[in-house]
Amino acid sequence: MTELVATTPGLYPLPDWAKDELSELKGHQKGDLIAGDEGPEVLDVYERARTDAVDTQGNAGLDRTVEGQPRWDDMLAHPLTVHENVETGGIIRYYDNNNFYRDPQVQGELTPSGDVAAELSAVDATDRQAVLPGPYSLFDLATDEFYDDDAEFLDAVTDFLAGEIAEFPTHETLFLLEPSLVENAPDDDDNEHASEAIDRVAAATDADVVVHTYWGSIPERTYAHLMDADVDAIGFDFVADADESLYNINEYGTKDAVAMGLVDGQNTLVESPETIRDRVEWVDENTHTEFDRAYLTSNTELFYLPVNRFEAKLKSLADAATLAEVDA
Repeated sequence: MTELVATTPGLYPLPDWAKDELSELKGHQKGDLIAGDEGPEVLDVYERARTDAVDTQGNAGLDRTVEGQPRWDDMLAHPLTVHENVETGGIIRYYDNNNFYRDPQVQGELTPSGDVAAELSAVDATDRQAVLPGPYSLFDLATDEFYDDDAEFLDAVTDFLAGEIAEFPTHETLFLLEPSLVENAPDDDDNEHASEAIDRVAAATDADVVVHTYWGSIPERTYAHLMDADVDAIGFDFVADADESLYNINEYGTKDAVAMGLVDGQNTLVESPETIRDRVEWVDENTHTEFDRAYLTSNTELFYLPVNRFEAKLKSLADAATLAEVDA
């Protein structure tokens, strides 16, 4: 019987009260975004927002608890934009949606900073789940002005993330978010290097590692190389491209566990627990794999949503896992 685990890939919307307080304290222009040197009043708002996110997950009944990333003004680029050897350049569109991040321009060596570890340590939960950008996506989002070439830069980003993980508190699961494997997949000659980078980051933790991809399906060649990485699960976007995701699983196999992106992280329509359960069963019926564990999650991060819709989707995910276990 497949174990069903309700969770999310993090990056939650800020509560309205936190937005209002932060607007008064630090403004909302480019120069007012997070830089890693915030004063105590600003940090207090983020601490309370983090507590709010943890409590919301507990009330919903999720099986894993993420930190929520309230400080991540730059979405997946955040671990670099707060680094002492990175300058933030102009505003860049975040993939193909209407969100933007500051271009992290790497000016010096990417030594571990401990920034994400400090945030995660503030989550007091036995079911703690860490969230990081995957090495290929962080490499893809950043600008290199220090290393000699792309290969060396990807290695540096990989070492940086592994160093961050080394400082993490104990965690049950690590989600590595890799949308660039879909949106800007490596060239054929670079697929192996990207897979090796993910493998090296995953080796930095004893927790279960999920490489979560979204905004479509992974190109075949990239997926075949990703299967070489020693990770516990690969995440599939069954909202944006279910058929091609199924094709990859059936053609190339997958890991013993899987992350199913079943809830639309960018649409305010709230899926019922029964609808999510039906989607789980549809994946099960249309693949040739019996999974040891299935993480039931949203396909993308959830910061796009109004807070009330976000909270409702968390509850649906948690309830769907319980319904499916009862019916199994």
